Amino acid sequence: MSAITTHVLDTSLGRPASGMQVELQFRSGAEWKSIGTGVTDANGRCGTLMGDAKLLPGGYRLLFDAGGYFRNLKIETFYSEIPIVFEIPRPEAHYHVPLLISPFGFSTYRGS
Repeated sequence: MSAITTHVLDTSLGRPASGMQVELQFRSGAEWKSIGTGVTDANGRCGTLMGDAKLLPGGYRLLFDAGGYFRNLKIETFYSEIPIVFEIPRPEAHYHVPLLISPFGFSTYRGS
């Protein structure tokens, strides 16, 4: 399992958001470097974002393809992409970043 994981729940349908594309990026100066990508599974989880990359202290960003997810369901949405930017102070820890989505809103928090 990756040191950074995510879990996406579609609150408008009351179920996991399976099949959503997710990209993990690392901030290098003013640039964002892609570390890995994944797709949420049937439970809305994506635990393989880092591949062989080593977790370093610094800024990270998860990009969720909400537009593609809702388009596949034939549901109109306001958000095409949802970025979540966060800081990793201790690379030895595990970081779980859940996302709750609906076509016209989202929220996130630091999970366990």
